[in-house]
Amino acid sequence: MVETGALAGLRVVDFADTRVGAQASQLLADFGAEVVHVEPRSGASLRSEQAWPFWARGKKSIALDLRDPSDAAVALRLAAGSDVLIETWRPGVAERLGLGYERLSQINPHLVHASVTGFGRHGPLADIPGYEAIVCAKFGAYWTLEGLADRPGPAFGAAPYAAYAASQLLLQGILAALYERERSGAGQKVETSLAQALSTNDIYEFYNRVVASRFAGGIAAAPRTIEGVPTGGLLFRVLTALTADGRWLQFGQLADRLFRAMMELFELDWMFDDPEWSTAPDFEDLDRRRQFWEHLLEAVRSKTLAEWSALFERHPDVWAELFRKEAELLDHPQIVWDGMVAEIHDAERGPVRQPGPLVRMSRTPARLVRSAPALGEHGEELRAETLRGETLRAGPSPAAGPPPSGEAPLAGVTVLELGVYFAAPFGATLLAELGARVIKLEQPDGDPIRSMLPFPELGAMKVLQGKDCVAVDLNSEKGREVAHRLVAQADIVLQSFRAGVARRLGLDAETLLKINPDLVYLCAPGYGEGGPCGSKPAFAPTIGAAAAMAWRTVGSAVPERDDLSLDEVKRAAMQLSMSILSVGNADGFAGVSAAVAMLLGLLARRRGAGGQELMTTMLSSAAHALSEITVEYEGRPVCPAADPGLFGLGALYRLYRCADEWVFLAAPGERDWMRLTAAPEAAALFSDPRFQTAQGRAANDEALAERLAGLFAGRAAIDWERDLTAAGVACVVAERGPVAANYVDEGRAGHLCGLLTTGTHPILDEVPRLKPLLTFSRSAGRTGDAGLVGQHTGRVLREFGFTDAEIAALAAERVVLQG
Repeated sequence: MVETGALAGLRVVDFADTRVGAQASQLLADFGAEVVHVEPRSGASLRSEQAWPFWARGKKSIALDLRDPSDAAVALRLAAGSDVLIETWRPGVAERLGLGYERLSQINPHLVHASVTGFGRHGPLADIPGYEAIVCAKFGAYWTLEGLADRPGPAFGAAPYAAYAASQLLLQGILAALYERERSGAGQKVETSLAQALSTNDIYEFYNRVVASRFAGGIAAAPRTIEGVPTGGLLFRVLTALTADGRWLQFGQLADRLFRAMMELFELDWMFDDPEWSTAPDFEDLDRRRQFWEHLLEAVRSKTLAEWSALFERHPDVWAELFRKEAELLDHPQIVWDGMVAEIHDAERGPVRQPGPLVRMSRTPARLVRSAPALGEHGEELRAETLRGETLRAGPSPAAGPPPSGEAPLAGVTVLELGVYFAAPFGATLLAELGARVIKLEQPDGDPIRSMLPFPELGAMKVLQGKDCVAVDLNSEKGREVAHRLVAQADIVLQSFRAGVARRLGLDAETLLKINPDLVYLCAPGYGEGGPCGSKPAFAPTIGAAAAMAWRTVGSAVPERDDLSLDEVKRAAMQLSMSILSVGNADGFAGVSAAVAMLLGLLARRRGAGGQELMTTMLSSAAHALSEITVEYEGRPVCPAADPGLFGLGALYRLYRCADEWVFLAAPGERDWMRLTAAPEAAALFSDPRFQTAQGRAANDEALAERLAGLFAGRAAIDWERDLTAAGVACVVAERGPVAANYVDEGRAGHLCGLLTTGTHPILDEVPRLKPLLTFSRSAGRTGDAGLVGQHTGRVLREFGFTDAEIAALAAERVVLQG
């Protein structure tokens, strides 16, 4: 058993001055790795962020000027003696600094070199500085939020749609490479990009786009609203509504039984027996949809928040989350119950309240021993170590012969998936891309995500990619026996049931670890395994509301008062709904986090920990994803928020209207400013005394925005992108949405970045799909296809030792379904 942490004994050197790198190395530090953050001599820019004591907790700091030969030599010795190196520089920078993978792998063949860029290393977008907003703009995210602000045009969303996912993808690559290294003895390079990370927020729109193009004239992607009224029943199932005392609630009643339970609680269940309303929540007629929506809104507004809370206690199948703000998530009763809030004393800031470990591990738990280091606090000792050669790592013993090339890093790993919809199952999808065999056990009538949209299987096409689909009635005794026989040969079990369900089915950790003591068992529910909300239904909208994702996005653009008119309630409800269901969502955050958790358990097992129980939740994942606002201490800096018009975070990080379209400009740093003002079109800004210093630009932000708005209005957006990017300035056209179009459509950003390949589907035959979201210098990813309910039942059961006679008997008794 590894008693000092799942990653104890590993050294990580982190050169990143971005949230992506910092949040990746933070998890490694939480679980026992020695993380050295290499900062500029002036300190990392992240030090001014509210979340700095969270992102930097448990790390060491050394301040180096990488352009200084003596400091560069220290950096090289640190890298040469580390297990993992993290960098988020633009393509070519690491090589210019002497820290590229090719050089370092010759010095340290055990090194896992992990890199994140904005748009990848190849293609016409590769050299554009990879700010999150630049990537979001280029992929159409901000036009997707059109209507969020009370003005025409795209709207800026402040939530970290790409950055958090990129940190988790980077972790998946690091952990998978370390897992493979335990076998081969060799390190390798791991890469991902913000462009790839943004795609993890998409549940089904990619294939909605594919289907719409395949059946032109017959199937089309419907708009979210017509004349301000929701176009389909989905938005009524995930109702956003205002209470009598002016508090916004987010419901999540996706399953039919949950929606009926809500209608009963609203005293509207009579509609199901009325011919005029019996198709609820789906209506063809616009006026009927408007009337139905008003019935729902008025029902919610008939009671106060306290009255609704009391009703939710008595009716467990109906649940709505309060739209929380800022760090209120830390006080959510469930996250407190789960023990996923921590308080760490900081020498500079005093007690700092923050999200606890992302993953709870029964045998190798995280140890949060110290807060963020002072700048250069460990410089002297680290310099001395490098001079003595103490940082050199022997690494694992290499296998005989050259290290394998072209194999998937998780080849030979079997994952048994027990879950529905998207959040946790998408974590298993990501492991399938890394080469794991994922067996999805679902009820014979199928995972509900298969039928959540009008076109068959559309909702499930992405999340089922690469999985074997086995249909088993887990509510039957014989079905549970089937599951137990599979568990005996599995490496990982992933389940995301509501509290109590796994135990009732005999699929809880205690039971399955007795069958297979080496099992990595991850519980990844919405809320937890008990406590005040463990039995509540959890979906992306409810978790997004609870975590303050909506308010982070809309800022002050949405009112919250008890005197709003019905029309004002309708508009605000659609704005809030859009903020958590358009570009990013809690399902995507939870999926990438669940994948990290499983890999962490798998690596810990390979390093001697054995099997164990793990837990991560949608709620805790959201707390980490929104950590820029979920950290509390006295005197903390204000987290930058979007302006009321939702243009951006300031004059040098915002949307601008051009002569035809819009651009997003990201030039927040001093070097960015110098490049911007070096461009002939913007040179006059440099001579304005108000803008010559960073302090002056901050003090005169509105005036600077006005000058820039006038400047951009004089030329076409594409001309600005061409000229400013050529000068090294991050400025791109804010492409029209939807986001999926910018991944799928020919000539758009997804093709320019080389992100697409092809796959097959039982209904659609050949279809486009995204390539694996991680690339390795030696290992290879996998691009499996989605299957239908029970399509692989017979084959899988035979491979696990079931005879044809056994399978036939189980099928005859309807215990299993063979597709």
